[in-house]
Amino acid sequence: MGKLLIVSVGLVAVFTAWLLYGPFGDGEPPKLPDFYWGPKTKENQKEDTTIRPFKINIDEKILADLKTRLKLELSPEGNRLTPPLEGIGFEYGFNTKFLKTVTTHWLEKYDWRAREKLLNKYPQFKTSINGIDIHFQHVKSQSKKQYKQTRPLLLLHGWPGSFFEFQKVIPLLTDPVDSDTNFELLIPSLPGYGFSERSHRPGLGAVEMAQLFLKFMQRLGHEKFYIQGGDWGSLIGTHMAALYPEHVVALHLNMCTSSHPRAHLRILIASLYPSLFMNEVDIPKHYPLSNLITKLLEELGYFHIQATKPDTVGVALSNSPSGLAAYIIEKFSTWTNMEWRKKENGGLIPYYQLDELLDNVMIYWVSNSITSSTRLYSETLTKREFAWDLDRVPVRIPVGCLSVASDFASMSEFHVKDKFHQLISYTRSNKGGHFAAFEIPEIFAKDVLNFINLLEQKAKPRTSEL
Repeated sequence: MGKLLIVSVGLVAVFTAWLLYGPFGDGEPPKLPDFYWGPKTKENQKEDTTIRPFKINIDEKILADLKTRLKLELSPEGNRLTPPLEGIGFEYGFNTKFLKTVTTHWLEKYDWRAREKLLNKYPQFKTSINGIDIHFQHVKSQSKKQYKQTRPLLLLHGWPGSFFEFQKVIPLLTDPVDSDTNFELLIPSLPGYGFSERSHRPGLGAVEMAQLFLKFMQRLGHEKFYIQGGDWGSLIGTHMAALYPEHVVALHLNMCTSSHPRAHLRILIASLYPSLFMNEVDIPKHYPLSNLITKLLEELGYFHIQATKPDTVGVALSNSPSGLAAYIIEKFSTWTNMEWRKKENGGLIPYYQLDELLDNVMIYWVSNSITSSTRLYSETLTKREFAWDLDRVPVRIPVGCLSVASDFASMSEFHVKDKFHQLISYTRSNKGGHFAAFEIPEIFAKDVLNFINLLEQKAKPRTSEL
């Protein structure tokens, strides 16, 4: 009996070790080659490393063309919209009754030149990295207050967002009131988004963007820096932290996720008895798994299209302003609060201002970047990208997470611990959705500052609520 016990314990130990160091073990960061994303005709030319001032100034012909298209789509002879089913809000997608309200406002009340001035409020620049021009805002404190330390912070957006998402948090981070630390902000447009140049060849996924943005920060003179990201910015920032821990000091995310093999194991184990492993606030967001899977099936149709045929859907979206508005703005409804699908206006009004929603749509329209932006999905969900095996590479630098009330894409503190070895701050907010910096700028900025101050003070890890 004693020998059997010893053998059993030994087998369990061997099996556990196999799990932890085999298929469920941590990986090591790969060494990436030096990539080039520009046109082939310029591949052997020396890269222009200058940083050039930039201002948004859209040609009047583009604006006139937009008005012509909107007028046609709103006219009786040009209106091809199918009325929504009776009693349906946003359950089938964007409600075409409300879409007419949006496009009418766009045509008759929206003033691009006035909005353009707002977008030009902060200094903007372009610089060439790996063969393509990257557009960015570079904002420093305008206050006379003397801060003890100013930290460089890279802010990374996602899809269908843009650099516009961060405009409300800029003064809260560059000139905070109750903090000894402030930030120098670097806010780029992702390659192929807005005013950043698209890649001219296949292969520019989230991993490759991690390398590009390291070079970007080095170009701006920062060998060590902080990162904040949501959506794609979360994944790119996480990759940067895993690949370049000697450069990334700390990472703050408002969409904390993990595809580490042990995260999947944690999801399955916790599904058996969630209250044994998780905070009671987190359980309804993630369990039962059948509810979560249903939500994903309902909301990720766009994901599959963009991961497989981005150029096909891009044809339609690039030619129809109402189509583009519906495709983008619909995400600001369901990703902010899925319960809003039952409303005819998707809950968008009065929570958002139409002008602000259209600012983001306009960045895609005037730059004709919707197709290239959606390619990020097809470039990231490939065998080539998975071969880097970065999901298994842990982030060993300090990490802070802001978990908002209504973002179904975020994971719980319990689920992400194997990916983030130094999760020193995990904040639950009872407000906000997927676009946290845009929706709840005060809460967003406060959590970023709290995380950095916690780090500066070398305080103990904490879980809190805002």
